[in-house]
Amino acid sequence: MPELMLKTEIKRLSQKIHGDVVKLRRHLHSYPELSFQEHKTSAFIKSHLDVLGIPWKPVAGTGIEALISGKIKSEKVIALRADIDALPIHEKNDVEYASQHPGVMHACGHDFHTSSLLGTAQILTSLQNNFSGTIKLLFQPGEEVLPGGASLMIKDGVLDNPRPSAILGQHAMPRIEVGKIGIRSGKHMASMDAVIVRIKGKGGHGAEPHNNVDPVVIASHIIIALQQIVSRLANPGDPTVLSFGKVIANGAINVIPDEVYLEGTFRAMNERWRDEAHRRMTDMAEGIAKSMGATCTMQIIRGFPFLINEEKLTAEIKTHASEYLGEGNVLEEDIWMAAEDFAYYSQAADSCFYLCGVGNVAKGITSTLHSPTFNIDEKALEVSTGLMAYLALKRLGN
Repeated sequence: MPELMLKTEIKRLSQKIHGDVVKLRRHLHSYPELSFQEHKTSAFIKSHLDVLGIPWKPVAGTGIEALISGKIKSEKVIALRADIDALPIHEKNDVEYASQHPGVMHACGHDFHTSSLLGTAQILTSLQNNFSGTIKLLFQPGEEVLPGGASLMIKDGVLDNPRPSAILGQHAMPRIEVGKIGIRSGKHMASMDAVIVRIKGKGGHGAEPHNNVDPVVIASHIIIALQQIVSRLANPGDPTVLSFGKVIANGAINVIPDEVYLEGTFRAMNERWRDEAHRRMTDMAEGIAKSMGATCTMQIIRGFPFLINEEKLTAEIKTHASEYLGEGNVLEEDIWMAAEDFAYYSQAADSCFYLCGVGNVAKGITSTLHSPTFNIDEKALEVSTGLMAYLALKRLGN
């Protein structure tokens, strides 16, 4: 099919199915499920694939792998990925499709990713007689928690039989206006490690600090000192973030506790530096605690690697996205220190992960990811379904 005709037909189909895809997204948004508990979500996806006549198989528990093969023979294969889990956040949106599960919400757009990929699948099945190659659909559980569902999908063989030459993924982004995407070649998103610290001292009366070993003061020194890992030990050319978001010192106005507990996150984009930083953080925290008469144990739970977009593939995707959306609607992204387990795919195969605009300032749709008022301009579902179908077919040489 000629390029102009392909683009025109895909845009027609994406407009035609838009209402159906919105219904899919609203259903998923109403019934969110937490990571690795996505049983009803998985069953819903499978039932829709059955309606489309797309063969599938279960992987990684609640994950799904499905295949769409063009009628024109070709050995080329590309994979498209969507994540399906929700977050432990209580929704505050006043909409008819708000979460029906208190304390659980699709606040990161995974309902958008999943319904969009189902819409893309519908477009591709409509064009099945006119394209060559195979498109592998990956509906992945557990993106929001360690060890990351992507790692389990890979262990279950989703990159084999057949092996894709490239993997594409997208993420909803409210700071980008609907109709646009953001993309970056090379390193794009950070690695992510959980940092857990326990400082044990000697508690007692707050009026008698000389008789105690105050873990609160020691924890404060450790938190401040560890920031030097970022400001003085990290190469300024290697983006690095260390943040502590949880501090528990269960004392009282006049009670110094025996122990302080900390939880934080460490993020980097250089694996050698990542390993060195782990060692330096541990040595620094333990040394400070010892010098002040306490003990400290630091546990660093290794999480996702950094996400890298293969340069040649990304250049190709930029070109095709500009063809489909218009050149001014493909934005150059900066490094983003958030983490995504799509990084596992990017470390194992040529990959491209882009940000899909879902924001609309005029409509007041501006809430950030992981907030209780996050929402999308549903026009994005027309853009995203058609764009991913177009990118996949162009990558396959159609």
